[in-house]
Amino acid sequence: MKILITTGIYPPEIGGPATYTKLLEENFRKIGIDVGVLPFRVVRFLPKVIRHFVFVIHVLLKSVNTNIIYAQDPVSVGLPSLIASKIMRKKFIIRVAGDYAWEQSRQRYKVTDSIDNFQDKNYGFRVEFMRSIQKFVVRRADKIITPSLYFSNLVSKWMSNRKIKIKIETVYNGIDFKELPRADSGYQYKPKTIISAGRLVPWKGFEMLIGSLVELQDWKLFIAGEGPEELNLKKTAENLEVKDRVIFLGKLEREHLAKFIKNCEIFALNTHFESFSFQVVESMYVGTPVISTLTGSIPEIIESMKSGILITPDDKLEFIKSVEKLSSDFGFREKITAEAEKRSRDFSIENTVGKTLNIIENILVNK
Repeated sequence: MKILITTGIYPPEIGGPATYTKLLEENFRKIGIDVGVLPFRVVRFLPKVIRHFVFVIHVLLKSVNTNIIYAQDPVSVGLPSLIASKIMRKKFIIRVAGDYAWEQSRQRYKVTDSIDNFQDKNYGFRVEFMRSIQKFVVRRADKIITPSLYFSNLVSKWMSNRKIKIKIETVYNGIDFKELPRADSGYQYKPKTIISAGRLVPWKGFEMLIGSLVELQDWKLFIAGEGPEELNLKKTAENLEVKDRVIFLGKLEREHLAKFIKNCEIFALNTHFESFSFQVVESMYVGTPVISTLTGSIPEIIESMKSGILITPDDKLEFIKSVEKLSSDFGFREKITAEAEKRSRDFSIENTVGKTLNIIENILVNK
């Protein structure tokens, strides 16, 4: 069996899709699966639109002796991969871990609706064109893989009829725990330190975390990641007179970030949308308690007050109370970190590989 994985980003590029693809590739190889990886960067230097046509050619050449093409997003690599799969008569799987039309609309077209509200509204030609592309690709895939039950339900709304919905499978992202520091009972973290990580975009909610420092006067906030909101977030910290206690770390390699998380008292993710968070699971594994939100896939990972604390997005008062609870109640902290470490193991890369391989084998058997 040979699998071709097409992906928007791939190491040394940093991000969830890059991590996922690399782990999948390495672990497929360990069990004797022949895997090829084709990252979008091979054509990114070309003008828009042209790069996608050229990527089709790359996929065609790479898929000659391939049994199946597995694309990691429905637009940048998904559409070219679908076209190539039809030409080559190969089975095609699409992994959908985000809503490209919604993300671009938030960043480029001043759409402010949540991802859930976005699904049922019309926003004009440009947005609807992007939405039509991802729906076109998803509806024509042989199988759709999503990283959470929440996102499986969301993607099902893109399907044209109920029968096609059976093509959607949930496979949680897998973590390679061997590369991470272990949780240690009684570990001496740096007190009064909060760390958050992710792409610096509005729906990640970093602004509220910065604002909470006005009340959390002795605390420091570390933010790992890059993105279009970086300047705005720095201005917010300056305007609130907390810039000396907000440290922007930029992009960090996964191992470096995991060590940084372990050294902090709390990991916080004030997200308004999350298909799956590697950092939440990794924080749980290394022993840093998590405060996150009742949104997206997060409640599938964390049971509030048992393996972490879940709050309403942007509820600053609730966040501050949660921080103070974790900081002052050591018994509670020890209880949820122990439970979180156990729960994190459910998201192993071995589970992900096994479930993904089972899906691929079933597709190939049922040609």
